[in-house]
Amino acid sequence: MLLGNMAGPWWRQCRRWSTNCTTASLFETLCYFNGRSVSSSASSLGRSSWSSGPGNEGQPPSATQTHFKTLTYNSSLVRQKSRFLYRTTQQHCCCRTTHSDAKLKDPFTLAQRDLTSLYDDIKKELFVSKDELKFLCDYYFDGKGKAIRPMIVVLMARALNIHSNRSGDLLPGQRAIAMITEMIHTASLVHDDVIDGSDRRRGKRTINEVWGEKKAILAGDFILSAASMALARIGNITVVKVLSQVIEDLVRGEFMQLGSKENENERFKHYLEKTFKKTASLIANSCKAVSILVNSDPDVHEIAYEYGKNVGIAFQLVDDVLDFTSGASNLGKPSAADLKLGLATGPVLFACQQFPELHAMIMRRFSSNGDVDRAWQYVLQSDGVEQTSFLAKRYCQEAIRQISMLRPSPERDALIRLTEMVLTRDK
Repeated sequence: MLLGNMAGPWWRQCRRWSTNCTTASLFETLCYFNGRSVSSSASSLGRSSWSSGPGNEGQPPSATQTHFKTLTYNSSLVRQKSRFLYRTTQQHCCCRTTHSDAKLKDPFTLAQRDLTSLYDDIKKELFVSKDELKFLCDYYFDGKGKAIRPMIVVLMARALNIHSNRSGDLLPGQRAIAMITEMIHTASLVHDDVIDGSDRRRGKRTINEVWGEKKAILAGDFILSAASMALARIGNITVVKVLSQVIEDLVRGEFMQLGSKENENERFKHYLEKTFKKTASLIANSCKAVSILVNSDPDVHEIAYEYGKNVGIAFQLVDDVLDFTSGASNLGKPSAADLKLGLATGPVLFACQQFPELHAMIMRRFSSNGDVDRAWQYVLQSDGVEQTSFLAKRYCQEAIRQISMLRPSPERDALIRLTEMVLTRDK
């Protein structure tokens, strides 16, 4: 039981740190988790590995160590020019961090003016003469969604513009990317609901439930085609390539979700990779796309990409936790939805360390009578939810580290604040 035997000691170590931490800086925290002293050089941080951590001398990488490869420092980033690195002046435990004397800005307030007409503009892109198709396409663009993804894109664009010695105002192409991001996301939801046979989304009946699967698939396809047309009008080949990668990742992620790994170590790696492709790739590549339009430095593109990737993975991890802890009325969809679909998410995979009986259930995708109920109880009796939440915090910490390399601005601070909101959301 690789996951069970090796994840436990790491979690106990993390739990001791998280309960005792009061003033440790993010820099010190990340050094601690990489088993390095704070005095280590930047280059050694880039080369550090989990096997050098406390108590692991001479030991091969554990399952948990493998799970966190995505948080290993990128050597190209730690060699950033000093002008990119803005050290924090005050730190708090976990993700709370202040980069100036001012209170961290509220992301929704800062992005509101740029998002006011977002859905109206999307509906213009989806203009068709056939009333039924138009109604299908407009169904989820009713302005009642959280618009988290376009909000991140807008704030990232403004932060990058300021970092690049421009005004904070959005370029037309950057605003178009925010709109395209929401369109791609919504099209993926329409297709996901067909694949999963879901009957509820955002608190109302799904398109496939109301109009049937065939029309739902066509509606999703039409939204994607409209997004592709808007993308082509931006006129930047590199941006087209970056956002086209998102669509490929979405398809590959969906195929990954249809399968599972027998080896427990590979299973968690499979889960995180699928999470990136289905959720984080869109945010990461959208952030990278808006950076390309304003700055030619690949290091800046990487900062934007890494922030989006880490926030995106954390967002999905929290979503997986809420499937066990939040009521259906909050989620806008049935709870335990993932188990009913045969999916083993983070809380289940972590729970395996205490309840090995879950392994057989995972391999048969919870298809036997009583599997869903038993798995649900095992997860709630374990610390799987707690460990998944802590993993989400780790990704948010890395997102903060990345975005802190940009020049201070209200938008940059709002993106930092957003990491806290990701962790504390209840729906």
